[in-house]
Amino acid sequence: MKRKEFLIHSGLALGATMLGSVYYGKEEFERKSNKIDFDLHAHPGVFFAKGTALFPGEEAFVNRILEMKANNLDGAFFSLVADWPLLQITDQGVVFNRAYQKDEGWIEFKKQLSIFKELLQKSEAVLTVQPAALGDGESVKAFLACEGGDFIGTNLGHVEEAYDEGVRSIQIVHYAPNLLGDLQTWKSEHGGLSKLGGQVIKKMNQLGMIIDVAHASARTVKMAVDLTKDPVILSHSILKDDKERPISARAISVEHAKMVSVTGGVIGIWPSGFSSSFDEFIDHTFRMIDAVGINHVGIGTDMDANFQPVISSYHQFSDWKSALSTRGLTEEEIGKIAGNNMKRVLDEVL
Repeated sequence: MKRKEFLIHSGLALGATMLGSVYYGKEEFERKSNKIDFDLHAHPGVFFAKGTALFPGEEAFVNRILEMKANNLDGAFFSLVADWPLLQITDQGVVFNRAYQKDEGWIEFKKQLSIFKELLQKSEAVLTVQPAALGDGESVKAFLACEGGDFIGTNLGHVEEAYDEGVRSIQIVHYAPNLLGDLQTWKSEHGGLSKLGGQVIKKMNQLGMIIDVAHASARTVKMAVDLTKDPVILSHSILKDDKERPISARAISVEHAKMVSVTGGVIGIWPSGFSSSFDEFIDHTFRMIDAVGINHVGIGTDMDANFQPVISSYHQFSDWKSALSTRGLTEEEIGKIAGNNMKRVLDEVL
């Protein structure tokens, strides 16, 4: 896809954060020990962007965690953004404007990691690598992820170093082309997953890390799922349809989605501006369920780095689940897509 085509079809403004108000509404569903609420993809308070004009401050991070806890969210993948310095946010979309030099990607990773751990100490969330920690009701459990494997460079050892720092999921690609594989939103440079990308997949399997194929081209996903021995996730996306929509370049086909589900993995339904309203997002949730089955759907809010989100507060988790109930899902089915499906993958891989 040419840059012009990407800008026309994506319409994404990653930095257009919508923090909304902090709500403390009562959870509409009774809490039970076997029910887990989990967000597959989050950037609370855009913590990775501290020090830039877009970062809303420590208070936003702390308040978002309070909101998670108040609405009984058990845990989430808190995601660093590997290619953040390479991206330029325009009124038409996100483009990359340069490549990393030497070890610059690893230096950026360490910087963001330091910011995250500093903020975590001031919040009611705790970093964990243990799925069994979910559901204790004492704190929000932060599982650390990185959006884009750009920090790896050509040094496969960085994967294990990231693991030692607590990272338990790596999203292979993001918006800047990297050495691991092809993106949905850029022309093919590797024919799918690169040789190095394949080595990263095998290393993650060996260590016990969850492979995230969000943003990856269909060919990259196919090669990744053929290689992995573990379930993979696609942390935040939505099914294509025939309408002209913002960020349609990030939507996936049914066949693309099924490549993830056949591994036993989970797709995080993405409440972005692709949906014109909250009610339409409910429709898209059911479309994904129909496509891959109830056991392979979760939710990846992309909070607080989403484009025109139709879910901009964790208070809306209750609204989302209530709407799914009204539309006919059982409590058990709702529990699966709200977090239990992801808990199963965490248990299996970690």
